[in-house]
Amino acid sequence: MKQKLASVFNPRGFAQFLLFGVGFGVTVLYPKPAQAMHIMEGFLPVGWAIFWWVVFLPFFVLGLRSLNRIVRENPEMKLLLALAGAFTFVLSALKIPSVTGSSSHPTGTGLGAMLFGPLTMAVLGTLVLLFQALLLAHGGLTTLGANAFSMAVVGPFVAYGVYRAIATSTGKNQVAIFLGAALANLTTYLVTSIQLALAFPAPVGGIFASFLKFAGIFALTQIPLAISEGLLTVMVWNWLESYNREDLEVLKPIKRGG
Repeated sequence: MKQKLASVFNPRGFAQFLLFGVGFGVTVLYPKPAQAMHIMEGFLPVGWAIFWWVVFLPFFVLGLRSLNRIVRENPEMKLLLALAGAFTFVLSALKIPSVTGSSSHPTGTGLGAMLFGPLTMAVLGTLVLLFQALLLAHGGLTTLGANAFSMAVVGPFVAYGVYRAIATSTGKNQVAIFLGAALANLTTYLVTSIQLALAFPAPVGGIFASFLKFAGIFALTQIPLAISEGLLTVMVWNWLESYNREDLEVLKPIKRGG
């Protein structure tokens, strides 16, 4: 107990915690309408909005089972689960203007997926998207299924798969964390571009031409954002290893169980 208290009040740890808190406070206290990559309320045709809800819901149900199992078997993980959710909330609420006239943002789902497995992030990521839709006008309720599928399902599965493949085969944990977080970010945006292309095919060139248009809008800002998110995720992971290694060891069998 003393050791954990000392880690909290370590100058380095306190500074990082304070920086995280300031970012969270600014995000919550100064909400404004968003023009970010979350698909906004009412933008998708009704048929496609329902379709993505149907595709997304099974992952959410499985995620609830995974989350309940983690909390029941390891109640001490609740604080780390909250950290993963807060990390996703803060990063995905940071809207970066794009030179194309739109905007992009990090996703933050890679950290939680690599810590707890992808199914858990299907729940945490969806809760983040729900609060952002209600509090920040970031996304929407009718489009929550589509947004959750891209950011809370596909992104975490990519992060988890890349992390496990590279860490297991090469033993290079830092590289695995970086690539897992960065590729989860990029994949989220590729899936969103596919969703928009399916709903709004171009008059000339159809779905493929529309996909190229939507993906190209975000590429200039999203690629550097993905790299930045990968680096930040590595920093947060290193911080957790320095001050909370015991919990990371407990998580290893949890992740293997999905």
